[in-house]
Amino acid sequence: MRMAIFERLGGFARVRLLVSDFYDRVLESESLAPYFDGIDMRRLIDHQTKFISSVTGGPASFTDAHLERSHQHLQIRPEHFDEMSQVLVETLEDANVEADIVTRIAAQVAAVRERIVDAAQARMTA
Repeated sequence: MRMAIFERLGGFARVRLLVSDFYDRVLESESLAPYFDGIDMRRLIDHQTKFISSVTGGPASFTDAHLERSHQHLQIRPEHFDEMSQVLVETLEDANVEADIVTRIAAQVAAVRERIVDAAQARMTA
């Protein structure tokens, strides 16, 4: 039986460490940090840990509606989504996550881009 990516990552504990490192890096970005002003980062890290767990075959799950609802008010610009995605990939690579897992996670994040990026912002930059 093939081991799920979630298990290959090391389960919730390792995913949480990766997500925590990811947000440390995001908060260092002048263009991304303002999205997180006034945000309970511990709660956000919990949610993102569940999201990454769900896209890697773990027990948590998120619906498209949940992703849309939780990001709608942020008016996320396409270039900021792309930067966040790149920071995630760099975080995973720097943690020596296997290349196939990095590729899978990056593809899953790209697949929800339209649910997260503000439609009006996307049209303005197209």
